[in-house]
Amino acid sequence: MVKQTIQIFARVKPPVRKHQQGIYSIDEDEKLIPSLEIIVPRDLADGFVNNKRESYKFKFQGIFDQDANQEIIFENIAKPVAESFLAGYNGTIFAYGQTGSGKTFTITGGAERYSDRGIIPRTLSYIFEQLRKDSSKIYTTHISYLEIYNECGHDLLDPRHEASSLEDLPKVTILEDPDQNIHLKNLSLHQATTEEEALNLLFLGDTNRMIAETPMNQASTRSHCIFTVHLSSKEPGSATVRHAKLHLVDLAGSERVAKTGVGGLLLTEAKYINLSLHYLEQVIIALSEKHRSHIPYRNSMMTSVLRDSLGGNCMTTMIATLSLEKRNLDESISTCRFAQRVALIKNEAVLNEEIDPRLVIKHLQKEIQELKDELAMVTGEPRTEALTEAELLQLEKLITSFLEDQDPESRLEVGADMRKIHHCFHHLKKLLNDKKILGNNTVSSEGKDQDCQEPLKEEEYRKLQDILKQRDNEISRHAA
Repeated sequence: MVKQTIQIFARVKPPVRKHQQGIYSIDEDEKLIPSLEIIVPRDLADGFVNNKRESYKFKFQGIFDQDANQEIIFENIAKPVAESFLAGYNGTIFAYGQTGSGKTFTITGGAERYSDRGIIPRTLSYIFEQLRKDSSKIYTTHISYLEIYNECGHDLLDPRHEASSLEDLPKVTILEDPDQNIHLKNLSLHQATTEEEALNLLFLGDTNRMIAETPMNQASTRSHCIFTVHLSSKEPGSATVRHAKLHLVDLAGSERVAKTGVGGLLLTEAKYINLSLHYLEQVIIALSEKHRSHIPYRNSMMTSVLRDSLGGNCMTTMIATLSLEKRNLDESISTCRFAQRVALIKNEAVLNEEIDPRLVIKHLQKEIQELKDELAMVTGEPRTEALTEAELLQLEKLITSFLEDQDPESRLEVGADMRKIHHCFHHLKKLLNDKKILGNNTVSSEGKDQDCQEPLKEEEYRKLQDILKQRDNEISRHAA
């Protein structure tokens, strides 16, 4: 079991226009814990926060400034979670921040350059690279992609609607078993044997996502998306199977509705987004309070799906994405405050191991058979049912391997079943008789060959004698 708090990181997005100097600074204390200080200019301090307070300081496990590239983000944030996932622990990485602060770029990546790949494609690449290197286990990988839009779940990888509108995709519903485990009905699982197959599923899901233009972002993701990798591993011959899940979550923007300046459908979307993020915050506040007995996971679909990730069996990491420009300082401070609350939550990750039920059944069947054989010997009641063809074939294979074994101490193990013992004796007797018959045939055929050879020798002898007589007569005539 691994007990640790949720790891929190901050990533500062490069500004669209030239950065205003002095709005924030990154520092480290004597314990090398990085801290982010946000300085509110005097002309803004009158408006939105805490009695004209001008400075806010927040501590993180790591802070990545504007020049941090995608490779650095993966190596420091995602790679440790991926390594734990390969070892059999559940993992979650989620990005939180206002619209346009770089959540989707951090999690999924940009499409312009290969180096812009985000956490999901880089993690998939790393996982399949490690699986190729490890030949000691048998691995099975499945992918699912869930979108939560206006508090309704949709399967982004539904094979029947490859390029349809969101309304046509099957709705995913939540079911809870008696052990309070969450099951997602209508969410398809797709096996991926290679990195290419997994990336194709990611691209398919991304084409079906709800995206709209807002004043904050021209291509704003209007939903929460949870990309999940399911991994099963088993050593050959072992009955123990390890299962692990890795959630890679791209949350929708967290800014206030009034600030977005939208109306109509976009306003409805913004209300649902803020409501679900409000419930997420409620869960986090409840988890950070020591004596709180009830945690309101069921208030929203997202908190239900991520129940294990928040205060459960999971190693969780949060990335706070920040757009530290003057107009976004209030939202950035709000995001950092949220991250500080998240950092108080303790998770207990355990190794997810279970016994393979098929191997257990096979072992129990063998044990039942042995007990039946033992019972038949003790009671003296012979078993009357005939051996099956498969059993007879197996016995004959055992006899063959026993006879071919050169070890004088080898034994023929067939159990205590008298039917099997009798069959072994009959089969050995048959093999012995077949060998005797074959030996007699060989001896008789050799005798016949010898008999055939004798007349041939006498005939040759007579021919030689006749030739000799002819030669003597010819000599006598020439001499006369």
